[in-house]
Amino acid sequence: MSEPTTDTTDQTSAARVAAALGALTLRATRAGLHGRLTSGVEGVDATTYPVLSGLDRLGPATATRLAEAIGMDRTVTTRYATRLQEAGLIARGPDPSDARATRLALTADGERAVRELRGAMESFLAEEMATWPPGEAGTFALRLEKLTEALASPDAGRTT
Repeated sequence: MSEPTTDTTDQTSAARVAAALGALTLRATRAGLHGRLTSGVEGVDATTYPVLSGLDRLGPATATRLAEAIGMDRTVTTRYATRLQEAGLIARGPDPSDARATRLALTADGERAVRELRGAMESFLAEEMATWPPGEAGTFALRLEKLTEALASPDAGRTT
C-alpha cells in the first residue's frame, strides 16, 4: 500500500483540526477548563469566567456589547456581571456614549483575578506542552496564531 498523497494527508489533518476545534468550543469543554482555572479564585467560577475574561479583552463595555463579544445572552451576561460586581471584581458606571446604558469595567481586584486566571492557564498549558519534543510548542503556537487570525478574518486573502 502506498503512502497517502499530500492532499489526502492535508485533508485528514484538516478534519482532525476541525474535530478538535469543535470539541474545544463545546460548552462542556469550556466549562471544564473554566472550572479548572477558577478553582481557588475568589468570586469567579466557570460561569462567570467568560464575562470577566471578555471584559478584560474588550475593556469597559456595556452588557450588550460584552454579550455579543463573548457569545452569551445579554440577560445572562448581566446576571453574571452582578455576581462579579458583588464579589468586587467589576464596577458599573454610566456609559458616556449613551445615558440610558451602564458600562461595565474591571476593578483593581478584577484585574488581579484576571492575571491570576491567565497565569493558571499559562501554567496548565506549559505543563501539558513540557512533554512535547523540543521546538514543537513554538511551532504549534505560531500555527495556532495564524489559524486564529484566519478564522477571525475568513475572507482575508481568499480568491474563491
